Amino acid sequence: MNRGHYGGDSHFVGIPWSFFCAVSLVAQAGQSLIGTKPSEWQVANWLNSEPLKLAELKGKVVLVRWWTAPDCSYCQATAPALNEFYSAYHSKGLEVIGFYHHKSDAPLSVEQVKQQAKKFQFKFPVAVDENWRTLKQWWLDRDHQDWTSVTFLIDRHGVVRHIHPGGQFVKGDKAYAELKVKIEELLTQK
Repeated sequence: MNRGHYGGDSHFVGIPWSFFCAVSLVAQAGQSLIGTKPSEWQVANWLNSEPLKLAELKGKVVLVRWWTAPDCSYCQATAPALNEFYSAYHSKGLEVIGFYHHKSDAPLSVEQVKQQAKKFQFKFPVAVDENWRTLKQWWLDRDHQDWTSVTFLIDRHGVVRHIHPGGQFVKGDKAYAELKVKIEELLTQK
């Protein structure tokens, strides 16, 4: 079989076999973490909120999104969806938390993070994940992923129920629709 084409009646001429493998791996990313309870996050600086602990959020559905600025196109594209989810579902029990992880060569400035969060119009709590401590604990060290703009959706009992493994989700795309459906499903569960 020629690995450059999909056999059978359908022909995907010119699409390499490696593309299908890569798509499959991205779709499976994080699946080993579904049904687990993440450890407490390790952050000190909070914006738009007093310091929060994950354990204190039991009883709420929690969406945690790692983001960086100012040059991350995925973060810019996803910011409106985060704001929309917060606006639409916070009063129904959803807590959105943005975790900033610093990628710049310049020194970390909490004031610059605050300005970027304001630019993105984030009203929800934002934590600064210095040295990527929580990102490494929850994602990079556990599932050996390269994406850092990961999103976790945690149910009212503190269990991971959905992971968007990185990149963006934008209103109208499949990833956005899947996340919205999962949020609504979890909000109806006790």
